[in-house]
Amino acid sequence: MKKYTLKRILTSLFTLLAILLVLFILMQLMPGSPFNDEKLTADMRAALYAKYGLDQPIYIQFFRYVGNMLRGDLGVSYNISKNTPISQLIQSRLPISIQIGGMAVTLGALVGLVLGIIAALKRDTIFDTIATIISVIGVSVPSYVFALALSYTFGFRLRWFPMLFSAKDVLGSSVLPSVSLSMFTMASIARFTRSEMIEVLDSDYMLLAESKGISGPALIFRHALRNALIPIITVLAPLIVDLMTGSLVVEKIFAIPGVGSLLVTAIQSNDYNVVIGLSFIYSAMYIGIMLVVDLLYGIIDPRIRLAKGDD
Repeated sequence: MKKYTLKRILTSLFTLLAILLVLFILMQLMPGSPFNDEKLTADMRAALYAKYGLDQPIYIQFFRYVGNMLRGDLGVSYNISKNTPISQLIQSRLPISIQIGGMAVTLGALVGLVLGIIAALKRDTIFDTIATIISVIGVSVPSYVFALALSYTFGFRLRWFPMLFSAKDVLGSSVLPSVSLSMFTMASIARFTRSEMIEVLDSDYMLLAESKGISGPALIFRHALRNALIPIITVLAPLIVDLMTGSLVVEKIFAIPGVGSLLVTAIQSNDYNVVIGLSFIYSAMYIGIMLVVDLLYGIIDPRIRLAKGDD
C-alpha cells in the first residue's frame, strides 16, 4: 500500500506542475493587458511592467512565480484590489465556498445513497418510481431554478431562512444555497447507486453470500454496497470540487461572496495573478480529491493495487 500511495502522490505533484506551466502560458497568450487604463501613457505602462517583472522573459517569470508559490506567495492583484496579496483575497472567500459546497456534497451524497439503495431494493415498485422521478428532476432542472424556488418559498414567504447571505448568520444563510446545489449531486448519486446496486444484487457472489446465511443489513452494506462504491465514488469526486469551488449563478442569487464571482471578475479585468492563483487552487483541489479517490480504490478493492503490481 505504501508503494501504491507514493506513486500516486508523485504523479499528482508532477501533474500540478504541468498544469501550472500550462496556466502560465495561457495567461501570457491572452489578449489585452492587466493595465488597460486609457489614462496610462506608454512610459507609465512600461514602468508598471518593470515593477511587476512582466517585462522579463516568460521562463524567468515562470520560475520566479513557482519559487514564490512554494513560499506561499501567489503574487498581488493588478486590478481588482491593487497590490493586495492574492492569498488575502482568497482567504476571505474560499472558506465560504468550501463550507457551502461541503454541506451540499454531504447532503446530496447521503440522500442520493439512501434513494438509490431503496430504489434498488424495491425495484419496479412505487418506491423505485418515486426515486427515479426525483432523480430525473434533480438532473434536469438547473441549480439556479431550485435556488430561486427555495429563496421565494423558504426565504420570502415562510421566512425560515435568510434570502441573502449574511456574515452574522453564516450557517442559517448557507442552508438554501447548499440545498439548491445538492440537488444535482443527489440525483446523480441516486441513479448510479440504483444501477450499481441492482447489478451487484444479481451477481453470483451475492447468491453465495445469501447461501451462507448472510442477510439483512450485513448483506446490503458489507457486501452489496461495498462492491458498488467504486463507480459511485468516481462520479462523486468531480462533483465535490465543482460544488466546493462555488456556483456563480447561485452565488449571485444569494449574494454569496465566494470564489466563483472573484474568478469571473479577474478574467474580465485581465488580473493574471488572481486567475492563475484561483485556477491553480481549483486544480490542486481536483487532483487532491482524485488522489484520495485513487487511494480509496485500493482500500475498497485490493485487487486494483495488486493488479498494478503494488503491495
